[in-house]
Amino acid sequence: MLNIKIVTLSLGIFIAISFILCVVYGLIVPETLHMHQFLQNVLPGFQWFSPGAFFLGLIESFLWGIYAGIVYVPLYNFIYKRLNTGKTT
Repeated sequence: MLNIKIVTLSLGIFIAISFILCVVYGLIVPETLHMHQFLQNVLPGFQWFSPGAFFLGLIESFLWGIYAGIVYVPLYNFIYKRLNTGKTT
């Protein structure tokens, strides 16, 4: 069984760190290799690049991770209970 608080917070932080890495990547590589179009598509209101946009994208990324945890953990726990009914450990 998964703990929803731990998994949700972990996913939120993981996605936020991934966002930071994507932005750093975008600042280092040539513009033809940027992923800013992808970030603009998945993060409403995010526009490349300003400090305000960075913090908006960071918050939105964290919230996407929270959403994933809120959906994933109950599904996992439900399936885990269903498949392990009657089994002894």
